[in-house]
Amino acid sequence: MPASEFFSYSGPAATFVAATVVVLAAFRTNTAKVWREEAEAQKERADRLAGDLAEIKARLARIEAENARLIQILTSLDPARLAVVRLTDDTPEA
Repeated sequence: MPASEFFSYSGPAATFVAATVVVLAAFRTNTAKVWREEAEAQKERADRLAGDLAEIKARLARIEAENARLIQILTSLDPARLAVVRLTDDTPEA
């Protein structure tokens, strides 16, 4: 194969290789961008859920305190009746 023939084939081959590299780089860049956006969206969702969980925990603590206070009031009114109500209650304790 003479040198001129080699160079005539190497030009289009180099162009093809360069185009392939550019396409692959663009694909990787776009893929990274999509994954980055997805990760940011998931982080925002996790932050929002963490805030909701903190609010639920605070509300639960407040309800438990109110229930404890109500039980204290009921016990001071009629302890025997409260004991009967507790014995007949079929709700499972968690």
